[in-house]
Amino acid sequence: MFLRFLKFVSALVLAAVVIGVGVLSTFVVKWAREIPDYRQLDTLTLGSTTRVFARDNTPLGSLIPKIGEARVSRTLVTLDDVSPYMTAAIVANEDRRFFEHYGLDPYGLARQFRRLSQNEDVQGGSTLTNQLVKNTLLLDQYKQARTPERKVKEWMLSVQVERSFTKEEILQDYLNVIYWGDGGPVELYGLYAAAQAYFGATPKQLTLAQAAYLTTLVPNPSRYFDYAAQRPYVRTLLDRMVEDGWVSRAEADAAWRTPVQPKGWKVTYDQNGNVKSARLVDKTAKYLKAVTTVRAPHFMQQVEQELIRKLGRDRVYGAGGLIVYTTLDPQIQSSIEAASRNARGLPYGATLGATILDPYTGEVLGMVGQKLQGDQPPADWNNAAQGQRQVGSTIKPLLYTTALSTGLDELHREDDKPVSFPCSTCAGGRYEPQNFEGQTTYRNMTIREALDRSLNLVTVRLADRIGLPTFFGKLRELGLAPNDGTGLAAALGAIETTPVKMAAAYAPFVNGGTYRAPSYITRVTTTGGEVLYDSASEVNTAHRVWTPQIAWLGLDLLKGVVNDLTERQGGLATRAKIDTWTVGGKTGTSNGPKDFWFVGVTPYYVGAVWVGKQQGGLMPRTYYSGYVNAPIWQQMMAGALKGKTARNFAEPAGIRYVDHPDQGLMPNVKVALLDPRYRNAANTAVEPTPQVPTYREAGAPPLDSNTLIVTLDRRTNRLATEFTPPEEVVQRRVYVEDLPAYAPDPNPQPLKDEPASKPAVKANDDSGIPSAPVVTPASTGTP
Repeated sequence: MFLRFLKFVSALVLAAVVIGVGVLSTFVVKWAREIPDYRQLDTLTLGSTTRVFARDNTPLGSLIPKIGEARVSRTLVTLDDVSPYMTAAIVANEDRRFFEHYGLDPYGLARQFRRLSQNEDVQGGSTLTNQLVKNTLLLDQYKQARTPERKVKEWMLSVQVERSFTKEEILQDYLNVIYWGDGGPVELYGLYAAAQAYFGATPKQLTLAQAAYLTTLVPNPSRYFDYAAQRPYVRTLLDRMVEDGWVSRAEADAAWRTPVQPKGWKVTYDQNGNVKSARLVDKTAKYLKAVTTVRAPHFMQQVEQELIRKLGRDRVYGAGGLIVYTTLDPQIQSSIEAASRNARGLPYGATLGATILDPYTGEVLGMVGQKLQGDQPPADWNNAAQGQRQVGSTIKPLLYTTALSTGLDELHREDDKPVSFPCSTCAGGRYEPQNFEGQTTYRNMTIREALDRSLNLVTVRLADRIGLPTFFGKLRELGLAPNDGTGLAAALGAIETTPVKMAAAYAPFVNGGTYRAPSYITRVTTTGGEVLYDSASEVNTAHRVWTPQIAWLGLDLLKGVVNDLTERQGGLATRAKIDTWTVGGKTGTSNGPKDFWFVGVTPYYVGAVWVGKQQGGLMPRTYYSGYVNAPIWQQMMAGALKGKTARNFAEPAGIRYVDHPDQGLMPNVKVALLDPRYRNAANTAVEPTPQVPTYREAGAPPLDSNTLIVTLDRRTNRLATEFTPPEEVVQRRVYVEDLPAYAPDPNPQPLKDEPASKPAVKANDDSGIPSAPVVTPASTGTP
């Protein structure tokens, strides 16, 4: 009977085991499909760190990866850089059989089960490999949660890691990712950070006593705050190291008697190494400064993005590492940084972004993305390359040069008088811009003078004359993406872009009319010397925007903004002048004001400076870009030019000069004009070019019925129909006798299906352009 019962129980147990194994295997198979790629750990090896260099081959820093949310130490170390006492202490304390097992320690697992059966706390069974996997590959998914699923995945990955990596590589990775406590601005990840924080030493300099102290913090970094309670752990570890043969008894005893003084503690010992007193005098003493571990951190961000875009993330952080040579010029970078630190008079709460490019290659030579404060590291956000801001009147030279390229010249005149345009999406159906602060001269003036004074009314009339399609086409060629919905407000700066792109858009003024997209990298090789990228052999992506003659006329306008008028005469950019150098440029302020700009050119370089509030918001109306941005640009550019051989801009053939006709208002100003023999240099076609009779516009409302107001389609110059887009509708007064010439097309093409057009002028938001010029019209362009 008993035998039968025993067989029944055995069968029941066996069945339960079979079912349990079956269920467990189902979960194991499922979890095995979900585990991350163990090869990601290869990005932690020092050999795969991508090293970055400036154009003079001086190091800028390294691109250090993250795995999940685990932050790798700011300074990776190899085992050759680590004190042998440190590696011995870690192995003795964390995984005594590290060099004997294959990722799973049977003795440790048995100890776990014994503790579990005795209802004790289950801990201490993880190998170094388990801990490495938990703190890297599985951290993003599980954080530090203890679940059976995570443990099984941890074991699976540990076996894979042990099969693919050497013990030395695993130990090295462990030392670079383990958490050693709170370092204030910098979390203490990795041995280098820990050695610096607690002892101000490098990992190579750590003594046996210091190594033992740091190792006992690994299971619980908060032990730092109770030195007396932590001290016995050091004794236990030293004894274990003697037992395992890592050190001799004499070495262990000497280390115990060493008067260890972790930062922030004042500890006294007796002659036997026992603690007599321990007082925490400054818990912040172990805090590390948030030191930027690379030069030009904002530039490095852009290098990383361009590198990944060209080669892919796997190649950038893959095994073997990369050597990256960049366009950064250390002298220019230092000059920009100095100008940022020295910038005075910025409105409260404002920051900045600044950059300098080589106009002949498009290479970015230096960059600062924030207002620098002493030696404090800047915020990560890069206002020079990431911040999309409205450009204000810095857009005007691009419009004026487009007008010159259609055949107009600098002496072309427009009225500086109030103007109103139909606008179906504006409140009241009209767009009525104003000059800055509403000031109007009521004069007919040259566009040269209008740009010098940054007058909006003349600018909008000019944009209307050449047509927005023509203007927008040039902007796209210059790497700027206009929003078609902004309408004529785009001519006053209702376009958002970055300082880097604005500098690149001004580069054709210097180099004879050719646009090149900004670049950051010149050459990439593997550590073995294989060339992966070389800008010298890259297919030429430059394209011509202006002819050399038109580019020179645009440059002449820029030089006039800086040099034609004194501040007393109304000059807006005189503070950008650099002794012995000819420079040009344009100020800009978006509506509000919100954004201050200066973009300028020299014979060697082109640069841009933006000033504004990081999160947007209004700036004081008592500030303007000529006072704020121009001096910053002047200082950074003067530093960049230091030591350069003086030279002037290269003038092409086909240019002649005449005195400005309004010498009373523009004294001693000479204007560059296109030589008639080179009239083909003005080769931009107005889009579209009307091929219909020209109407005669009445100057004043008639007292008879000989004229009437008609609604025309701007594109065809014929009567508007139901197929005419609202933004193309204009009203004109014409003579009745000419009316047949405006008959609509007998076979009009219906409109394409398109989403509703965006508002002509954005609502009051970060763009800085009001949705409608009601009551107080918009004044987007500036001084």
